[in-house]
Amino acid sequence: MTRTVILASASPRRTALLNQLGIAHSVAPVGIDESRLADETPLAQVARLAREKAQASAAKVGLTADTVILASDTLISFNGESVGKPIDRNDAHRILSMLSGNTHEVLTSICVMSTEGQKTQVITTQVEFASLTPAQIDAYWDTGEPADKAGSYAIQGIGGQFVVAIKGSASAVVGLPLFETRELLNEFGVTS
Repeated sequence: MTRTVILASASPRRTALLNQLGIAHSVAPVGIDESRLADETPLAQVARLAREKAQASAAKVGLTADTVILASDTLISFNGESVGKPIDRNDAHRILSMLSGNTHEVLTSICVMSTEGQKTQVITTQVEFASLTPAQIDAYWDTGEPADKAGSYAIQGIGGQFVVAIKGSASAVVGLPLFETRELLNEFGVTS
């Protein structure tokens, strides 16, 4: 049976990465409350958000025997705290100042759902950041790039210049871990 893959995301980066795998898909983004729950760890939060996105997308488009939903969420974990997208310039400045000269974890969760069930996986990548000056942070904000990115930076864009080292999945930092996504989709009968 041929399965239709639905990506529960409006992210052009996730679409491009899924295209890189050669997986034909349609896009059905959903909006959910991404707030952290009380006492929720970053790992638990990112896994829950991917599951909730998959469930919301399934409710939106309808889950049939030939449909597979793929949802993903990415957030930064720094000193055990979740760091999401910046609210504004000041918040981005706070986030990037915090990451400056430090190593943080990028947590990317993928959830695949079909009528047979669902499976969620979290991929952790360590990213070491260079020390940034306030002027560098301001200039980076002015590019517009960090406004909608977890951790206020895009490793695949201008923000890549601040990354000293990475240990783990580079594609997960962008938004979709290629190896794990392919493996998980294969488990649900999707091949490229």
